[in-house]
Amino acid sequence: MKPIDLPLSQINDIKEGALILIDKPLTWTSFDVVNKIRYFLKKNLDTGRIKVGHAGTLDPLATGLLIVCVGKYTKRIDEIQKQKKEYQGTLELGATTPSYDLETEIDHTFPTDSLSEDSLIETAQFFEGDIEQIPPIYSAVKVQGVRSYKNARQNKIIQLNARTVSIEHFKISSIQMPEVKFTVSCSTGTYIRSLVHDFGKKLGNGAHLTALSRTKIGDFQLKDAWKLSEVLN
Repeated sequence: MKPIDLPLSQINDIKEGALILIDKPLTWTSFDVVNKIRYFLKKNLDTGRIKVGHAGTLDPLATGLLIVCVGKYTKRIDEIQKQKKEYQGTLELGATTPSYDLETEIDHTFPTDSLSEDSLIETAQFFEGDIEQIPPIYSAVKVQGVRSYKNARQNKIIQLNARTVSIEHFKISSIQMPEVKFTVSCSTGTYIRSLVHDFGKKLGNGAHLTALSRTKIGDFQLKDAWKLSEVLN
């Protein structure tokens, strides 16, 4: 599968399908990107009804590689999103939020004086391999047909089931307390927000995600991705 290397308006056979690597903007949902591309194709390229989908959701507060499939390439979505993913992120120690990121306000704080660099590095290694992980309640996981985040926003008590995910590596790249930068390589279905939250708990402290960028899906890399403004020409 080869992604497009020209703006959409210059693709002669777009109806035959296309694979588009997008650098998703901050605060956009993955479906926002899909809808923007679908609208552009219909309005500017006279494609009529054409299938457009993405291979792996990114949260609105995350940026980075989003793979958008058009036409016949939508049949490859499952194949693409099953591939290993890599992320670069930043977490803040000493505080938790209900959403495990900046979507919600801090609910608990913890002193960080006793945390050492060695303890952070050793604790991150604890999460490498196959682990059991519970998705955040502020997520798109469905409970009895309702998205979990909808229940959470109505303060409804819900219980999500743990799932097995695989963490190939979880590496601390820099520490400037309380801010910690890290890289993760993991299986599909992994919630980096949950990984960060569990990391804080394992330290006997608290942590929440403050920034996240997906840098790789399989062999597809963020460095080869388009900005939306560039590809919609």
